Amino acid sequence: MLKGLIFDLDGTVGDTLPLCIAAFRMAIEPLAGRSVSDREIIDTFGPSEEGTIRALIPEHEEQGVADYLRRYRELHGMCEAPFEGIRDILELAQSRGARIAMVTGKGARSAEITLEKFGLRPYFEIVEAGSPDGPRKPEGIANVLKHFGIPPEDSLYIGDTPSDIVSCREAGVPIASAAWARTAEPEKLLALGPDYYFATVGEFRAFLERVLAET
Repeated sequence: MLKGLIFDLDGTVGDTLPLCIAAFRMAIEPLAGRSVSDREIIDTFGPSEEGTIRALIPEHEEQGVADYLRRYRELHGMCEAPFEGIRDILELAQSRGARIAMVTGKGARSAEITLEKFGLRPYFEIVEAGSPDGPRKPEGIANVLKHFGIPPEDSLYIGDTPSDIVSCREAGVPIASAAWARTAEPEKLLALGPDYYFATVGEFRAFLERVLAET
């Protein structure tokens, strides 16, 4: 029985990746004294945004992180709300008694900004954020399961990237690949054989209607 849902944030709960890239560029370029490409930024992903700043302008890490968080908050109008239907999914899960958590690669401060802007923070019992030192989603998932007190097979991670599939395999947790963001890469996701695959939020909701027990 499905008892716990663990959500990614960027590209899963909201279309926030373009916002992240815009904020990175505005924070990094003045300090670096040069332009930076989307690919240069994306290639640093895995660690939290503090890790991206450290990789691209290590000599200005403290100022770069502060500038990034300021720009991220200022630019959040680029993504004012979660994906349509996400709030309904969270309410459905709550009504069926499922536990809800988030494990994201974002840093704790930017994750809280987005959850605050979306008005979604109260839905998540626990939020495990990323680290500037490298990816830590398997550890974050393990912490959530320990907090919930449920076995891995009774939980489900929902994430949009191929690396999410790899992380879930390591953590021993089933994964639902979310391919509803414009930044999703369906072919790469399907090539890794996720446990479940959903092209739309509506498809995922219909699945939850079937598998979440009535309370």
